[in-house]
Amino acid sequence: MKVLVGAVGRLRAGPERDLVDDYLQRFDRSGRALGLGPASVVEVDDRKGGGMAAEGALLARAIPDGAAVCALDERGRTMSSPEFANLLGGWRDAGRATAAFVIGGADGLDPGLRNRADAVLSFGAMVWPHMLVRVMLAEQLYRAGQILARTPYHRA
Repeated sequence: MKVLVGAVGRLRAGPERDLVDDYLQRFDRSGRALGLGPASVVEVDDRKGGGMAAEGALLARAIPDGAAVCALDERGRTMSSPEFANLLGGWRDAGRATAAFVIGGADGLDPGLRNRADAVLSFGAMVWPHMLVRVMLAEQLYRAGQILARTPYHRA
């Protein structure tokens, strides 16, 4: 199952980009044997100033037909890492070709896209900058793969 991370805005070169690239590369290497990956990142930018609705439309266009969609939103459900791994593994086992994770911009995620999602995930009650959400998501994808592979990376 391919994994798509769709995000509003461009992540510049720097430590956040390095961490996202590192964790997604690890996910790709270890996930192949599990039927997970490759992971790709699609960045969208609303240059016309259409706000959340325009950003949501751009993100929606990046999502392949039939993909399982997970919206990252502060109003979503918090999950443990094993629960997240089970969600990912369940989509894979159900034959979903792609899992798409969408991250909104500074004003959040378009409600229409959030409402269409198969799952809405929160990384806690605090609001996180979208660049850090990408890092946390990339690490959790790698961790989920390690949990599904039953490696000692996750020591809960």
